[in-house]
Amino acid sequence: MALHFVGFRGDEYGRAVRVFGVPDFIHIGWDRWARQEVVAGDVAIFATGTAEGEPSTYSFPDIREA
Repeated sequence: MALHFVGFRGDEYGRAVRVFGVPDFIHIGWDRWARQEVVAGDVAIFATGTAEGEPSTYSFPDIREA
C-alpha cells in the first residue's frame, strides 16, 4: 500500500502530512500518469477533487525545481 498526495501546492501539504503521514508519492496534478500509478490498495489524498475526476489532458512535470 502506498500513500499518494495529488495537487498540493502550499500550506495544505503540511496539514496533510500531520494527518496522513509523509507520502510515498507526490503528484503535482491529476494526469493520466498519476492515475496509472495509483493502484488497488493505495490511498490517494487530493488537495481538490477526487480520483473519480477526469485526469488532465496535459501531463504535469515529474519534478518542479525552485
